[in-house]
Amino acid sequence: MVRYLLFFLVIILSCKEKVSINSNTIKGNILYDEGEQLLQKNSIEAYSKFQQALSYYHKEKDSSNISKSLICQAITQKQIGDVFGAETTLVEAIGFMKDNDESLYSLYGNIAELKYDQKEYSDAEKWYNKALAQKIDSLQIRYNVINSKAAAEYRQGKYSSAINTLQEINFSKITDIKLLNRIKENIVYIKWLQNKDYPAHREFKKILDSKLKSQDDWGANSSYSHLAEIYQQTNPDISLFYAKQMLSTAEKIKSPEDRLEAIERISFVDKPSNAISNFIQYKTLSDSIQNYKNANRNRFAYIKYDSEKKETENQRLKVDQAQKENQLIRQQAALAVAIIAIVAIIILYRRRQARLKRENEIKLKNDQLRISKRVHDVVANGIYQVMTKIENQEHFDKENALDELEFVYEKSRDISYEKPDPRHDKKDHKDRISNLIASFKNETIDTYIVGNENEIWTGISQSSFEDIYQIIRELLVNMKKHSQASRVIFKFERINNLVKIQYTDDGIGIPGDMIYKNGLTNTGIRIAAIQGEIIFDNKSEKGLKINISFPAS
Repeated sequence: MVRYLLFFLVIILSCKEKVSINSNTIKGNILYDEGEQLLQKNSIEAYSKFQQALSYYHKEKDSSNISKSLICQAITQKQIGDVFGAETTLVEAIGFMKDNDESLYSLYGNIAELKYDQKEYSDAEKWYNKALAQKIDSLQIRYNVINSKAAAEYRQGKYSSAINTLQEINFSKITDIKLLNRIKENIVYIKWLQNKDYPAHREFKKILDSKLKSQDDWGANSSYSHLAEIYQQTNPDISLFYAKQMLSTAEKIKSPEDRLEAIERISFVDKPSNAISNFIQYKTLSDSIQNYKNANRNRFAYIKYDSEKKETENQRLKVDQAQKENQLIRQQAALAVAIIAIVAIIILYRRRQARLKRENEIKLKNDQLRISKRVHDVVANGIYQVMTKIENQEHFDKENALDELEFVYEKSRDISYEKPDPRHDKKDHKDRISNLIASFKNETIDTYIVGNENEIWTGISQSSFEDIYQIIRELLVNMKKHSQASRVIFKFERINNLVKIQYTDDGIGIPGDMIYKNGLTNTGIRIAAIQGEIIFDNKSEKGLKINISFPAS
């Protein structure tokens, strides 16, 4: 009973300090305060309030308030005798404690109390020592813990050690008369246990008078118990008197445990004729207390289970809601992707249509340009070359001229089919170039060729050669029409993979604005097609120089 009051004092003072952080912590603190107010009134309701507070503290992982709430839950379990349940709750609280937590002394002290109630006095002493090793701001609480430690020691028969422990207390600094009486009573009781001849009854009576004056009924019951015990052997009648006083007070303060102890002390010294009735009374009360503890133990378990079940259900609902929201987000995202994909497809389709249209337009222009170029090369230049031969060759064969004109005619018909000229394909590149240049030689124009050897044309593709052939013929035609030259020189050379052709005449040159008109436009296109380069040097005093270069492969 004495230590039961200590249990409250240590816990309640340790649970006062809480720090509000946010809405969850504030809600938890409100429920915590409500539970604290119910601690000495309704253990079940108090336990429920602390359990509700825990649900909010857990959301914030507030380990300090979680541990304090668990300690206070252990109080309620201890109040109705659920010692094992209280111990389990305190062990759970250990997991949330930090090394410097101000509530550590409270936790250790209450574990010690539970060990004491289970008569595990050695373990109780160890836990009391752990509690005393912590910082305890209240000197009254520290003296309470020291007093309880001494009780654990004398229960092990360590009377001298218990007396030495109590000597650590400075009686002049004790401000609580109830605490002072408990400590004094412990000292007297230990001395009596050491020596049964010690006159303890006088001091016990003085202490009892002090307790009654201060209206300490709980403390008075402890004195009645001790007086009944010390008179049990020496004066059973006096022992019976104090045992009955204890029973009366226990009924007054509604303490079933004290009633049970009082009935037990009465049965030790009462008349044998009352033995059966005392036994029945003891057994009935003992069973009632046990049934009460079991019923409330189950109620604690149900409250905890119901709270955890609700929390689990809330978590499940949150998960379901989150899944629904995620599903909606995924659906919206899928719809957005589909819309974007459709828009992208439409844009790409339109771009493709526009690109195809541009490509067709470019292809049409290229076809027009190609056909124009072919007409110019095959028809115009071909006819002009025949005319040049007729003009320059005095004995030019009429039949030969007709054959060449018929060839030009046939080629003009086949332009759109891009038919290759098998005769040209088979003819040697060197000879074709030489014959072409020689065909423009007459009485007023001399043509000269330098370096036109087979090695120059080795590896040159047929299409590239045809472009070069048409470029040379274009230069010759323009020379014949416009230059008034009397001498034309073609110089061919090959340096590694690069073929160079130099054209030189002694004519009047070509004005700059005429270079890319008419046939010379085709020349530029052709040289670009074979990745070549053509440079017109029209700055010399007389004549024209043109440098042509292109890769052999």
